[in-house]
Amino acid sequence: MADKKNTSYKKALLAARYASEKKGHDIVLMDMRTISSVCDWFVLVSARSTPGIKAVIRAIDEGLSREGVKYLRREGQYEQRWVVLDYGDVVIHAFLPEIRGFYGLETLWKDIPREEYDDKCVKKTSRKRSETSP
Repeated sequence: MADKKNTSYKKALLAARYASEKKGHDIVLMDMRTISSVCDWFVLVSARSTPGIKAVIRAIDEGLSREGVKYLRREGQYEQRWVVLDYGDVVIHAFLPEIRGFYGLETLWKDIPREEYDDKCVKKTSRKRSETSP
């Protein structure tokens, strides 16, 4: 369960909100704290097109920058099929749905706590993504 005072969790939630505002969908926050010494949270988000990925990434970057948070590293910016923003304790992955499905990051760590985000609420779940998708 996420610690509500945890700044990395708040950063992940903000990133999810900014992504959702730009029509990012299928947003999942993965709690990596028990298995990773590299980061606390993954935020996975899909967008329907490469311009959609660009809009989602721009919204996250601009939103977190307003909060005084800058990314450390950015990968995949030219192709716009899978873009990663590394904020140190939070790593954002924005994908086209077919790329997300192919690499299956959620299935690599299927047993860790995760939260599904939409613009109305955050739902905690431990189910695999494949079990929740049609």
